[in-house]
Amino acid sequence: MHSYEPAELEAYLAAHVPGFGGLDGIEKFSDGQSNPTYRVTSGGRHFVLRAKPPGTLLKSAHAVDREFRVMQALSPTPVPVPKVYHLSGEETPLGTQFMVMQMVEGRIFWDPALPVLDTAARTRVYDAMNATLAALHDVDPSSVGLEDYGKPGNYFARQLARWSGQYTQTATDGLPDADWLMRWLDDHMVADDGAASIVHGDFRIDNMIFAPDREAVVALLDWELSTLGHPLADLAYQCMHWRLPHAGHFRGLGGVDRAALGLPDEDAYVAAYCARRGLPRPGQWTFYVAFSYFRLLAILQGVLKRGLDGNASNPKDTDRLREVIALMARDARQLAETG
Repeated sequence: MHSYEPAELEAYLAAHVPGFGGLDGIEKFSDGQSNPTYRVTSGGRHFVLRAKPPGTLLKSAHAVDREFRVMQALSPTPVPVPKVYHLSGEETPLGTQFMVMQMVEGRIFWDPALPVLDTAARTRVYDAMNATLAALHDVDPSSVGLEDYGKPGNYFARQLARWSGQYTQTATDGLPDADWLMRWLDDHMVADDGAASIVHGDFRIDNMIFAPDREAVVALLDWELSTLGHPLADLAYQCMHWRLPHAGHFRGLGGVDRAALGLPDEDAYVAAYCARRGLPRPGQWTFYVAFSYFRLLAILQGVLKRGLDGNASNPKDTDRLREVIALMARDARQLAETG
């Protein structure tokens, strides 16, 4: 949680955010581990303020400036993003950099099994997510000024180096399965096939707002991990989430009868995405999903380290988080070993 002087923050926002009057209220959203996010009320208007957390941060982490840039660039495209109003510098009334954007009204579904919807509506939600992902990957980065938003070369090799480094920096316990997975991914690295697009980096159902009255995505949120990269990274990452258990602290679809609920199975979802983009079905799918496991467990390891250091946006029980990371490493190793 940030500390601030209300009068100073009010004056800053009034000077930099169009249509902002007095600071009538500020409330932190309870969910989210990375960048603290607040609902800011000014008269009859609501804004969202998203800030870097306080404390010492890893290099390149918590990049609200990248979030601001990509959403601003995507605003004229078919990809649904909130309007962005202001990006601050590093010196602010909150003590960290932040951005201010539109408050989009709608529904957020925290459970991917969608128990609050009927069968037909569940099918439409998943089709809307699929269409949103395909629309994002169809955007030509150079057409929206994002041709320099990532580095050239093999995306997965670059990402593995990044997340291996961050995992190593934040490791708090010995985890042989994670160490084995790092080596396996390096040994089975996919070749660079030249495919490149804007990738979201955290594409999952609870990072989307759906319209209040229909199953359509009206805002894709949380662009902190976005970059130029391989589109299969986003697709595999979402599918990886659905392999996780539908129990405890996981929000997966493991063990769920998808057909009975009107949800597509993984093969059907991948096929629909490929059909939308005119692509063949991907080979080496095990690598892409195993990489997604490692990337997420490395991110969670960073959350654990920040929690132990007292800098997490929404601290969790560290023992539970340790258990989650260990389970993910075990399951990813099993996937890699069995294919």
